[in-house]
Amino acid sequence: MTLSSPASPGRRPARELLLEAAARLFYANGVAATGIDAITAEAGVAKKSLYNNFRSKADLMAAYLEARHGEWLGLYRSRLEAAGTPREEVLAVFDAYLDHANFAYQNGFRGCGLLNAAAELPAGDPGRAAVRRHKEQVQELLSKHVAALLPGREEQAPGLAAHLAFLLEGAMARAGLEGNDAPLRDARSIATQLLDAL
Repeated sequence: MTLSSPASPGRRPARELLLEAAARLFYANGVAATGIDAITAEAGVAKKSLYNNFRSKADLMAAYLEARHGEWLGLYRSRLEAAGTPREEVLAVFDAYLDHANFAYQNGFRGCGLLNAAAELPAGDPGRAAVRRHKEQVQELLSKHVAALLPGREEQAPGLAAHLAFLLEGAMARAGLEGNDAPLRDARSIATQLLDAL
């Protein structure tokens, strides 16, 4: 593992600057359309700094996917802390997606950054596997919260969680196309109705 050199006082580490620059550009312009030169210029560091911190653009993209996943988990945990019931815990997943959709993006909201990146990668690419693991984790979280709503019927939780996950991902895709969070708000409302009918 290659470590970045210590940052000078008042200057943030090059790895952090590069990762943030890559995140902005990958999301705004796409992975394939974003070159190393654009990333280093956006980060304000020399190209050598990129290769001192990441083996390749693919390595940088893997770090971006991991950071994006971690960012969402942070939003979810914040929402979960405010949830008082299993029903609110399910809706915390939807609310975390809404929070992500309402970040101040460089060129506006374009949908799920993980799915956008995965769509550019070939079958079998490790990045696609990382995105799949994130989506599976979201569905597992939904399943855990739904199970708490179904005492004595916990075996129904995985099916309902899959339904909610597909609702959420479809809404995220539409929200990305429309450039706003309205489909996600609609999905949350539909999820609320489904939960109230349990």
